[in-house]
Amino acid sequence: MELNNKYYILRHGEAVSNIKGFVSSWPEKSDNPLTEAGVKQAEQATKKILSENIDLIFSSDILRAKQTSQIIAEQLKKEVILDERLREIDFSIFNSKPIADFINQFANRETRIKEKAPHGESYEDILKRMDSFLNDIEKKYSNKKILIVSHQAPLFILEGIFLGYSLEESVEFFTDDKLLSNCELKQFE
Repeated sequence: MELNNKYYILRHGEAVSNIKGFVSSWPEKSDNPLTEAGVKQAEQATKKILSENIDLIFSSDILRAKQTSQIIAEQLKKEVILDERLREIDFSIFNSKPIADFINQFANRETRIKEKAPHGESYEDILKRMDSFLNDIEKKYSNKKILIVSHQAPLFILEGIFLGYSLEESVEFFTDDKLLSNCELKQFE
């Protein structure tokens, strides 16, 4: 995909859910702010992108992503544009439950392409959200440096879009060792 803008994608900093091992999506049912380590990770990420002259910051409206983007925005003196399309996958009935419960039901990532928890989302659903978000940004802006703060599932799917991968190729390529870690930054142009 040829891009009109330069993109920086960043996964939120470490949150309580990462330490306690539960899944967290919208609506947030558990208190899930950044940990002290997550705040430090966001501060470190800020140092990495300070020289990039970011024009716009888009973020998920889920607390851990909002906190991460606010820490960065304060240093960059930019506003954060919240966009619900950047939310984590909807875990539905598994929201706020141990991650093991979700994994036991959906252990095979390939099945998550189409399968989902009742009233939740599949990877196909996230792909639609990411396509919609990126198409809107590409139509509205040109020659901008844009930071996107989101979550693991939306970001690996967005990364796949940037690389020209099909959803199936993205799921196959982005194995656990290739997924973004907390506050890991990548850029695409």
